Amino acid sequence: MKLFFHRFDLRLKHTFTIAHDSRDVQQTLVVELRDANGRRGFGEATANKYYGITIDRMVADLEAIRDLIEREADTHSAESLWTLVHPYLRDNPFAQCALDEAMHDLVAKRAGVPLYQYWHLDPARNPITNYTIGIDTVEKMVAKMQELPWPLYKIKLGTPDDMAIVRELRQHTEARFRVDANCGWTAEQTIRFAPELKTLNVEFIEQPLPADDYAGQARVFAESALPIVADESCIVENDVDKCINRFHGVNIKLTKCGGLTPARRMIDRAKGAGMSVMVGCMTESSVGISAIAQLLPLLDYVDMDGTLLITNNPASGVTLDYGRVIYAPENGTGAMLTP
Repeated sequence: MKLFFHRFDLRLKHTFTIAHDSRDVQQTLVVELRDANGRRGFGEATANKYYGITIDRMVADLEAIRDLIEREADTHSAESLWTLVHPYLRDNPFAQCALDEAMHDLVAKRAGVPLYQYWHLDPARNPITNYTIGIDTVEKMVAKMQELPWPLYKIKLGTPDDMAIVRELRQHTEARFRVDANCGWTAEQTIRFAPELKTLNVEFIEQPLPADDYAGQARVFAESALPIVADESCIVENDVDKCINRFHGVNIKLTKCGGLTPARRMIDRAKGAGMSVMVGCMTESSVGISAIAQLLPLLDYVDMDGTLLITNNPASGVTLDYGRVIYAPENGTGAMLTP
């Protein structure tokens, strides 16, 4: 088994702005595992300033255990390899995610089936993905919707004019909305906004409060007219239990929790607690998006529009057709780097 790294700068179609960040380029790392028969597994993780993750740090942490990975991967399942390397990568879940996705991809390719089929999942009732509209002037937000008509939009909020933005966007489309305040509201605002947002055909509110506002979350959970979905409050496996009776659902990010292996455990725990489950993406290439697609049969909601936001996708894999996810013909996750 050999380990390879591929670095890319993903160029965004539009400046992407949320409540605590704005960017035009997204750095990403694709990890490749290649076996003796030339089969290649791919996984991805993006750099993230908010969490202090750089490409150099991910490469350095994986290089430090290169010998272990190359020596042991051939004799392990994806899940057991995750457990083996976790003590070394516990402080870098992004690097662990990229490695875990690559190993899952390779294991399913060796079995000669798509990964979702390897897991015995049925994709017949997969949810559709939203398309994200980042914070901008309301005119530009409208223009972004008109540029890509879609049945379901996620609207990034966290400005002084949030309700005016949603009202104006509603005038230009009949699509369903989700709104994501990225920790930018108070409990009082959330409870006050929710009834009108419901009349504006908003499905749910994602992470309205700061991640550590536990009292506010409990109050909003009890009083909101719309379901509340955790994002920043649900990073790793132990966070799922903290979300019970504070959120109606959780949004799991593979890069933040450490990959497909812990994500599946988080999905099981959240569903067992009666919560809905969403998986979200970063601004990533078809490598990471194709990994997310394998989980679709387990999900209530999904946000996997990362490839729609970039102009120079370095990979092929699943494609999106008006929200519907179309699997690639290749086995594994279906992801391949393009020449």
